Amino acid sequence: MKLVIAEKPSVGAAIAAVLGANEKHSGYFEGGGYIVSWCVGHLISLADAATYNEQYRKWKYDDLPIVPQEWQFVVASGKEQQFSVLKDLMHRNDVTEIVNACDAGREGELIFRFVYEQANCNKPFSRLWISSMEESAIREGFSNLKDGRGYDNLYQSALCRAKADWLIGINATRLFSILYHKTLNVGRVQTPTLAMVVNRDYTINSFKKEKYHVVQLDTGGILALSDKLHDEAAARQMKAACEKSQVVCTSLVKEKKTAAPPKLFDLTSLQREANRLYGFTAKQTLDYAQALYEKRLLTYPRTDSKHITSDMQDSTRELITGLCAALPFMQGVKLQADLSRIINNSKVTDHHAILPTAEFLKNGFSSLAESEKKLMTLVCAKLLCAVAAPYTYEAVTAVFTCGGYTFTAKGRTTLCEGWREIERLSRAVAEEQDEEAEPEAVLPPLSEGQTFDNVAAEITERFTQPPKAFTEDTLLSAMENAGKEDTPEEAERKGLGTTATRAGIIEKLISAGFAERKGKKLIPTKDGYNLVAILPEALTSPQLTAEWETRLVGIAKGSDTPADFMRGIEKMAADLVKTYSAISEDKAKLFTPQREAIGTCPRCGAAVYEGKKNFYCSDRACGFVMWKNDRFFEQRKKTFTKAIAAALLKDGKVKIKGMHSTKTGKTFDGVVLLADTGGKYVNFRVEQNRK
Repeated sequence: MKLVIAEKPSVGAAIAAVLGANEKHSGYFEGGGYIVSWCVGHLISLADAATYNEQYRKWKYDDLPIVPQEWQFVVASGKEQQFSVLKDLMHRNDVTEIVNACDAGREGELIFRFVYEQANCNKPFSRLWISSMEESAIREGFSNLKDGRGYDNLYQSALCRAKADWLIGINATRLFSILYHKTLNVGRVQTPTLAMVVNRDYTINSFKKEKYHVVQLDTGGILALSDKLHDEAAARQMKAACEKSQVVCTSLVKEKKTAAPPKLFDLTSLQREANRLYGFTAKQTLDYAQALYEKRLLTYPRTDSKHITSDMQDSTRELITGLCAALPFMQGVKLQADLSRIINNSKVTDHHAILPTAEFLKNGFSSLAESEKKLMTLVCAKLLCAVAAPYTYEAVTAVFTCGGYTFTAKGRTTLCEGWREIERLSRAVAEEQDEEAEPEAVLPPLSEGQTFDNVAAEITERFTQPPKAFTEDTLLSAMENAGKEDTPEEAERKGLGTTATRAGIIEKLISAGFAERKGKKLIPTKDGYNLVAILPEALTSPQLTAEWETRLVGIAKGSDTPADFMRGIEKMAADLVKTYSAISEDKAKLFTPQREAIGTCPRCGAAVYEGKKNFYCSDRACGFVMWKNDRFFEQRKKTFTKAIAAALLKDGKVKIKGMHSTKTGKTFDGVVLLADTGGKYVNFRVEQNRK
């Protein structure tokens, strides 16, 4: 009997169906000589600091750095039952071999090995390595199982990455949280990502616009522009000279240009396009794609590849033929698919690019939520665009002279719309427009030496523009490319994070209060600015990730050792603690929330602030305080809100609707007066107008 362990329940169910393991049990399927179970994602994780020593429950500088001598592991909270199921199955007498069917990659290897070792299993295991949940891919994968021990170095690489992130994350987070009296989550990926957002926002806010002028000639259908003119007087002089002169076309350059079809989607490029067109957050796109994958309508979404392998050529061609017949926007479109552009075996590692599946051809968009329909449309259209003809056009650059000055007009004429026709039609169906798409200018027929009389000249005032704030589209791109030039080509992880984790990183920055969404924009908060300012460059630069990935590639190849790598990480943690041993009292208050006064004290004129249970005068000697649970408001079944308190402090009274009368049991509207007599307690009184 073979025990197959997948990463997720949905994947386990799909594999079980193919293998004929149709008997359903609690936490697994059985049948056909197989038992198929699953890990529910990260089932086992590195233990927290308190597991090693109870004193670590309190965060103290003297306990740093925390460096485990013998690493410990724990079952993830809420997943104990499934681990118990797996452990029992591993030790069943009739189970002779285990198949690691977790996702093909470094993290999938880690997830399986953690469970295997935590269960104290020593039975032989093999490796299933597939990129699609389609039946044919699963069958082929099982006919070509690999020796599980052949992936030992990959596991060691994954284990070193996990331990290194634990060491730097826990020690840096505790260190700076202790120093600044606020929980400050510091991470190898999260912090450099925040730094990019902060640096972009700083550049925007410190940008000084520079005014310039452009003279524009209108020859009746052709708009020709001058170069930038920073002197307004010079622009007026140019305009005056042109209004009295003839325009001559002195140069006409025509170039045939080609725009190659786009590549297929990996997860990041799918998230970027969905954000740009639909405003989906990266996490929403991942969630929708995962749901479609679990419905077998989409191939594995957490991929960083934009290609397919040569053995997929026939099945992909059939898929394209089916899509052309099934998709409404493809009706009447002639497509001669060229698959050579999307096939590249060397650029497919763990998983191939995201594709619709044969199952999608059977079911179409039926029963899909609107968001899932939009995502499927994007994926289908991208496949068809990727194999379509290139977009070819003629770029025209016309140079004109007028009054001794030179002007330029540019335009293009489409020769073959190619893949852009499919893109245009698919977006027209979705009624979505790409906000970043530039309109094309078309120039009328021209010839060198052609002249124009009575032209109109106009001066336009313009300003230099700062860079745009990050959106999730552009931040994902920046994360993907950060430190890329310093990362080895064969590294599993390039840039900051992975295709699967970048969405989570953005969400963490927002939930921690370091960044916020304003429409599509991602803006750093004050705490975000401050965190980047206090941390060393080693923690805010993507260089650390690039250095780690270089070493991890070496470990996976067997050319570097885990022991050497971990010694370097431990030294880094120790140096960090030693360097930042103390800060000034003023700096320690950097993250103290700024209190906002809600009014002035009627007794002494000092500021009044809101506390958890009251509204209090900042001058403690004064003693003025209004309690939120004051009986006056409780009896009238009204919450003593900040707005009510502010009105009382400003005007001495406030109108409140729907107060409860203890005498009649009815509700009434009334004016509440602040009847403060200067004693220990503040009093309130009602001038009422009963309903």
